Amino acid sequence: MHTQFAPQRFSRRAMLRTASCGFGWLAFAGIAQREALAAGNPLTAKATHFPGRAKRVIFISLRGGPSHVDTFDYKPKLNASTGQPGMRPGTKLLGSKWNFSQHGQSGLWISELFPYVAQHADDICLIRSMQTDFPAHPQAFLQMHTGTTQFVRPSLGAWAVYGLGTQNENLPGFVTISPPSDVGGAQNYGSAFLPAIHQATRIGSGQRPIANATVRNLAAKMPAGDQRRALDLIQAMNRESLARDVVNPEVEGVIESFELAFKMQVQMPGVLDLSGESATTKALYGISEGGSGRRGGGGGGGARFDSSPDDFGRKCLLARRLSEAGVRFVEIAGGNWDQHFNLATGHEANAAAVDQPIAGLLTDLKQRGLLKDTLVVCTGEFGRTPHAQGGDGRDHNHKAFTLWMAGGGVKGGYSHGATDELGYEAVENKVHVHDLHATMLHLLGLDHERLTYRYAGRDFRLTDVHGNVVKQILL
Repeated sequence: MHTQFAPQRFSRRAMLRTASCGFGWLAFAGIAQREALAAGNPLTAKATHFPGRAKRVIFISLRGGPSHVDTFDYKPKLNASTGQPGMRPGTKLLGSKWNFSQHGQSGLWISELFPYVAQHADDICLIRSMQTDFPAHPQAFLQMHTGTTQFVRPSLGAWAVYGLGTQNENLPGFVTISPPSDVGGAQNYGSAFLPAIHQATRIGSGQRPIANATVRNLAAKMPAGDQRRALDLIQAMNRESLARDVVNPEVEGVIESFELAFKMQVQMPGVLDLSGESATTKALYGISEGGSGRRGGGGGGGARFDSSPDDFGRKCLLARRLSEAGVRFVEIAGGNWDQHFNLATGHEANAAAVDQPIAGLLTDLKQRGLLKDTLVVCTGEFGRTPHAQGGDGRDHNHKAFTLWMAGGGVKGGYSHGATDELGYEAVENKVHVHDLHATMLHLLGLDHERLTYRYAGRDFRLTDVHGNVVKQILL
């Protein structure tokens, strides 16, 4: 008669305990204990590599590729050459449809598309020599956010939170407001192989308006003590699942996210509630009581544009409130600047929607004493060509584009780098996306070569094997 035994699970942990007299398990236990003691709460604020000028980042992503020669890169030679043959066969040069003028004591040249931002000329640092690797939206947008076009890698915001932690453990370290669902989707704000707690918390999606951003407070239906006991039961089961294997990042992420969600109930609803802001502050950001905007005409791909600043104003005000409350990295996505045709209508509507809110954000941060240690970055994924496409449009241009930065230790009223006289290619002090990432981390007090994470037998970093800090723009 044979006795039947129930099959038992044999995990990697069990193998380490039994194989080779358990020496493998002893080694693993020692490593795990050291890492647990060092890690603690993964969102706890961490020491920087050196003193940083910026404590937080607000990253404004103008998706689609705004035209640098129509916004912040004045090219009088291009304007004088309208209609002449372009650098690509069969194309003709197209001068800007908008006037440029000098602003502030610094005399920065800025287009009439951005009259409100122009009032902050002495606060912003223009980088007019930006370059990226590919003239295609998905690849360029991913590279701007993750440093790569080919692989799934942690996002810029995730790296920042991994290196610094958060300033408020009741809030996420990284928040993204209305990110686009295409051009890389969640990879643009994901954590990849970094611990899942470092990925962004998403508020809104795509082009949906931010009328009222709220967080469901379960405490209204369940007392905090009952919530805590229910969560403890769930977490006990999660940890039991985790104990069956040496590494399970999905379960680890669930455990950490449940704890963060429980703590967020206390503070997040209040942070997202704009009703307490004064009418003066809302007007500063261009927020209207009704929240309805003027509709613009068609743009690239037949899209229509809302020229009202109301929605983007709410996003910018949320970004200020989140940053002030201790969120380390906030990203705001807005607009579709991909004007292959209807350049005049599309760019004008897009600029009208973001100009006042962005300027309001800079003013508000400055009034509150936050701009000096808040790094504000405003950029697209690439620029546009100096020649026309379809008569009233511009094609993609990865060889040249302009972004600007403000606060957080960068020079105000300063212009770095230059393109050729037509704005086709960066020719002076070229700055690659890798250099931008290295510089942003430097301003946060992080050495991009030392901020690494061990994965699959290799030390990875945001800038891979590239990147140089653009020291000329630093205070």
